[in-house]
Amino acid sequence: MGRGGRVRTEDRERWARRAQMSPAGRRLARYLPALLIVGGLVFEFVTPARYTASPFFSAAPLVAAPLYSLRNTALTVLAAVLGAVAAALYASTRDTGLAATGVSTVFVVALLALGINRVVRLSDARLASVRDVSEAAQRAVLPTPPERIGGLAVAARYVGAQADARIGGDLYAVQETPHGVRLIVGDVRGKGLEAVEAAVIVIGAFREAAEQEATLEAVAGRLERALQREGRRREGLDQYEGFTTAVLAEIPSGERAVLRVLNRGHPPPLLLTPDGGLRTLVPAVHALPLGMSEVAGWPDRADELFYPAGSLLLLFTDGLTEARDRAGEFYDPVARLRGRVFSGPDRLLDTLVTEVAAHTGGAGTDDMALLAVQRPLEE
Repeated sequence: MGRGGRVRTEDRERWARRAQMSPAGRRLARYLPALLIVGGLVFEFVTPARYTASPFFSAAPLVAAPLYSLRNTALTVLAAVLGAVAAALYASTRDTGLAATGVSTVFVVALLALGINRVVRLSDARLASVRDVSEAAQRAVLPTPPERIGGLAVAARYVGAQADARIGGDLYAVQETPHGVRLIVGDVRGKGLEAVEAAVIVIGAFREAAEQEATLEAVAGRLERALQREGRRREGLDQYEGFTTAVLAEIPSGERAVLRVLNRGHPPPLLLTPDGGLRTLVPAVHALPLGMSEVAGWPDRADELFYPAGSLLLLFTDGLTEARDRAGEFYDPVARLRGRVFSGPDRLLDTLVTEVAAHTGGAGTDDMALLAVQRPLEE
């Protein structure tokens, strides 16, 4: 997997298959049609005449249809029909009617298997087209950030909960401004197109405000007002319940050892130091998510922290902390990352994506946005 803000569908599907199926299971699935045909021949030759092997020959093309290409499915169909004919020639010396029925059954099922394979291939082509459109939309909404911004190493990932869903309500952005490098990671309430639309509004408002506003508090205020305008445009409960959890961060231009963080109801970021230390950046004062000022309002206040050279700042959405395994145990990034040292933000995010896929068996239930920034050791 290369650098950038997305995880390829092929990578996610490969991780899912590895987590869900053992090597022995994969080999069995690959060779099962051939095993069924051979098993049918053996069954026909060693059992009494009143038994038929046609279920074996019929099952082989049906198993091959969703797994193989059209060419390999056709070869499996041919082998199954020939196997059924060979069995019929042997059985005809004992029961001609049963042999003819068996061949007819296998032939009809074989034709059905070719039709199934055609439908599966067309569905795959349509799904690939949808994925291409979704990927283009993701690149437009969440463009891949440069590897270095303002002297800082940067990496981002977006992993959809479903292989064919590339973008949702999770968002990230990083921007070099006259006030320093500013970042945001957020999670819009809800799913579907409305969540994507709200994410676009938040990112657009952030990019504009990050350039113009002197403080993180003022940036948060601009985002709040943007979401209020969006809320008034909606109808029903969405007008009052639309909100976005978010973390805003800033590394000032002239003060690289300083990190300012403003948290609006979002999972707290993590700070990984070069010696393997880890700190959870819990806000001094907890606040409601963006878009909820009508419920309660108070002045925002960013926390100012020490940002050691070589440290990695990790911002993420709750798709990371709410990833569960089959036993219902959550993935704990604090426990998993403490004591570990990573060569850079790309290595950190690649590790997280791989471990979460293995933890969930490729069956995550929520999208996951990750953004990592590293201050260099030498400046």
